[in-house]
Amino acid sequence: MILPKPHFGDDGDKLHEECGVFGVLGANEAAAVCALGLHALQHRGQEAVGITSFNGTAFTSRRGLGHVAENFSTGESLAELRGSMAAGHVRYSTTGGSDLRNVQPLYADLASGGFAVAHNGNISNATALRKELVKRGAIFHSSSDTEVIIHLVATSRYPTLLDRFVDALRMVEGAYSLICMTSQGMIACRDPLGIRPLVMGKIGDAVVFASETVALDVVGADFARQIDPGEMVEVDLDGNIRSHRPFGAPAPRPCIFEHVYFSRPDSVFNDRSVYESRKHIGIELAKERPVEADLVVPVPDSGVPAAIGYSQQSGIPFELGIIRSHYVGRTFIQPSDGARNASVKRKHNANRALVEGKRIVLIDDSIVRGTTSLKIIEMMRDAGAREVHFRVASPPTGYGCYYGVDTPERSKLLAGRMDVDAMCSFIKADSLAFVSIDGLYRAVGLAARDNACPQYCDACFTGDYPTPLTDLAGRRDAETQLPLPVAEAIA
Repeated sequence: MILPKPHFGDDGDKLHEECGVFGVLGANEAAAVCALGLHALQHRGQEAVGITSFNGTAFTSRRGLGHVAENFSTGESLAELRGSMAAGHVRYSTTGGSDLRNVQPLYADLASGGFAVAHNGNISNATALRKELVKRGAIFHSSSDTEVIIHLVATSRYPTLLDRFVDALRMVEGAYSLICMTSQGMIACRDPLGIRPLVMGKIGDAVVFASETVALDVVGADFARQIDPGEMVEVDLDGNIRSHRPFGAPAPRPCIFEHVYFSRPDSVFNDRSVYESRKHIGIELAKERPVEADLVVPVPDSGVPAAIGYSQQSGIPFELGIIRSHYVGRTFIQPSDGARNASVKRKHNANRALVEGKRIVLIDDSIVRGTTSLKIIEMMRDAGAREVHFRVASPPTGYGCYYGVDTPERSKLLAGRMDVDAMCSFIKADSLAFVSIDGLYRAVGLAARDNACPQYCDACFTGDYPTPLTDLAGRRDAETQLPLPVAEAIA
């Protein structure tokens, strides 16, 4: 069984988008363009990076653990990646570990030729598909769910590669934005619900695909449009673009947490500025959950836009009452809670001269396990804050995500085991409040959540999962057959 490997992001207590993908066809030094685009997507995955290029004859791949700059910062590191087509990937590990063998793009020589794939998302029936493929003789070289797609393509009986690709994706559940390379060109596609993002741009005659619009900005590409949910865009080596829609037209459910936290604030997601969405979440939060205070203080950096909106709506001054050090390494690698908690203090420091004696409204994007919120509130009190009121720019995160996000089990989510009053006591705040689910929807430009047909995937808040969760159901069935202490240890 393939199980997600839980770690908890760079501060021990955040949800993290697991991957970013980038592809370019028709550009001189395509790999260099790809590396620059991946650098703009570094926030989506900081564990590993890979680039595969095609020079018209052969595919070449280079992969490494760590950041883009650590692996592709020099001409020498890109010299072997020749050609006008390249695709790349930054990742954290969800399904599969952090071994180099799991670093994407994954590549295989199929009967039709070379095939490389970079995947953002998570296949929620990968374990079931993998077991069936192994029974049929498939030999897997990684523990990544993405390799399942390659095997499904390889074993499909349809005559053309495109048809085999469609056939493979019809068997897949969950979320995916894919950039694939073949000797004939590039294919970019998005799952039928559009859970994970994907956009297209142009640099002159070159075609660019990326997880976020900010990557287009950084490489100097003009934004063309988003790839629609369920759409498959095929670009041949001459730059001809063809769009296919093989999955019908189900009601889309893009991930609403892209607006809350995952995307960079200078990106546009679902035709809306992420920065504006976050500022409007703060406005809604101030309307719904006002409090008398002297200062509005963001938890940097993710709480800043919402804190600006809260301040503007409430009239309470916005101030940087917490200063963040940008020179602290990632702390998910620390082995103990004690080490992670110490890292909170190394990363954030209270601006004592500003907050001492004041009533503070702290604004953060979410509460996951609550440990970071607790430490930050204690830090503010140690700096002399008279009152600390915590306001959260998302509803309570009470359910796990199975679509490519680094999420603990529900039993480890604070909102999965406590109500708001108990959470407030746990983090030792004077008050605690979250924006409502309807307030969140208003902030992203909708009147309210349509409970009969939600406009976004918001399962981490509501438990309303838009696709089957085959592997999760199988895992829970297996746990019920185990002795109770063993089952609890797995959960």
